[in-house]
Amino acid sequence: MNIGSYTFEEFKTKAASFHGYPAPGLLIGGYMVEMARRQLPEGTLFDAVVETSKCLPDAVQILTPCTMGNGWMRVLNLGRYAVNLYDKYTGVGVRVWVDLDKMAPYEEIRAWFMKLKKKADQDSERLFREIEQAGDTLCSMAPVQMTDRARKHKSMGRVGVCPICAEAYPASDGGICRGCQGEAPFESAGCQPAERPNGKPYDAHTAKHRDDAEGPDETRTPKAGPQLVAVPVCEAVGKKTLHDMTRIVPGESKNVEFNKGHAISGGDVCRLQAMGRAHVYLEQDTPDGFIHENEAALAFAKLMAGGNITFDEAPHEGKVNFRATVTGVFDLDRERLEAFNLVPEVMCATRQHGVLIEKNKELAGARAIPLYLSAENFRKAQAVLAAGPLFTIKPIKPARVGILVTGTEVFQGLIEDRFAPVIREKVERLGSSVVAVDIVPDDAARISQSVGKLLAAGADLIVTTAGLSVDPDDVTRKGLLAAGLTDMLYGAPLLPGAMTLLGRLATPAGSARVMGVPACALFHKATSFDILLPRVLAGVEFRRADLARMGEGGFCLNCRTCVYPKCQFGK
Repeated sequence: MNIGSYTFEEFKTKAASFHGYPAPGLLIGGYMVEMARRQLPEGTLFDAVVETSKCLPDAVQILTPCTMGNGWMRVLNLGRYAVNLYDKYTGVGVRVWVDLDKMAPYEEIRAWFMKLKKKADQDSERLFREIEQAGDTLCSMAPVQMTDRARKHKSMGRVGVCPICAEAYPASDGGICRGCQGEAPFESAGCQPAERPNGKPYDAHTAKHRDDAEGPDETRTPKAGPQLVAVPVCEAVGKKTLHDMTRIVPGESKNVEFNKGHAISGGDVCRLQAMGRAHVYLEQDTPDGFIHENEAALAFAKLMAGGNITFDEAPHEGKVNFRATVTGVFDLDRERLEAFNLVPEVMCATRQHGVLIEKNKELAGARAIPLYLSAENFRKAQAVLAAGPLFTIKPIKPARVGILVTGTEVFQGLIEDRFAPVIREKVERLGSSVVAVDIVPDDAARISQSVGKLLAAGADLIVTTAGLSVDPDDVTRKGLLAAGLTDMLYGAPLLPGAMTLLGRLATPAGSARVMGVPACALFHKATSFDILLPRVLAGVEFRRADLARMGEGGFCLNCRTCVYPKCQFGK
């Protein structure tokens, strides 16, 4: 039986040329593809989805224009020997698969397909004869309507340049390319596996130090690493320790008991044994091709820390902690933090971007994970950090606040204003002062005039209250626009407080920031105003994309007892 325009023998030759040898699966696949093609109307532009990665994709590429390279063929490896050809515009097509019931008359095909015989025991000539004889009668077929997800061609998306290898890659893979994340199919030249004192390979990555019991770990798979000298603690008297060792008292303390370079005395032996240390590693020169954990951590810290941040100059256990030198908003380069953490053997953990951090409070910690970091990964991590600091603190600057209360019912004295005291307490808590308060009715012209009065009083931040919803009497936005509001952002994915407003007003001295606070601030202790105010006082400029990212974590649980900011809201 022919396979398309080829005789069976011609297709065997074609398969051998393309595939390397005339694989039985490729020959059967040829019949399957042609069976499917005959069901499509002539002239149909079609795509293919193959449900196995074995042989069948090559049949598609030999007999049709669909290839992996042009994207018209996709392999969805479900492990089933089946192919789908379908109209690329409508998704209407046909599925062909190998039917085990129809295989019953062909013993050699069945033995091959079901792996009932070893390859050496197969009768290849009989197998080829049965395949030619059976042709597409081995297969069954059914119409299909492909899903939109299956039909969609996956775009590569934005292209980035890996900061480590300087090669282009899909930016969606992360801050560095997957090869530099450790998925490269090759190994760089480096140290060969070292020998443990017991003659077995040893890896510094598996050193059980700090929080773990000291001594060789026989349960882990060794990797290449430097040779370390381990001796029983009773033989270590007079020698110096290689690294910091921690003592943990459950529920009470976790502190460094022995610092790196400590000279072990006879009295230390019992202390070490009580800590679970049967062996210790002795001080030695840093092996070639590796960086000591403390040296690496300090080098990273110097590159990570930006303005208004300090850190430990003497790392312990390969770890450095960072602290704020002023009260301000934490500004984090999230993409480059991710890129750094994608490098093997290093880590950095931080507070959330945009949170308010008080002076002298810790905000991040970085660490070299193994005792000795490979020079290759050290260079990779440094390459990620070379573009500049990972994080800075934007200091809170005192503002002169003008509060504009809108509402005819308040202006007429029908109800008492409760907004101004709420706003005053929040801005004064952050070191700002209120220079003027004005109450106006729901009238755009009066609101515009009031803005002028507050600016004349010296306000460089105007906070308006209420009048921001969809009610016909809510005209605060119109009044602000009439007063010259620019760069307006209205609405944010934060609850409560979605109907918030941000913008600017021109002043003789430059510009004043504007914040619109929705009426929900009268009821809820924490709203979008509490999240945005520190950032405004720190001079953060907002784009719509910045607000959009706040949607994750922007849902307040409205706890009966509010503990904001010691909760997840806005983080």
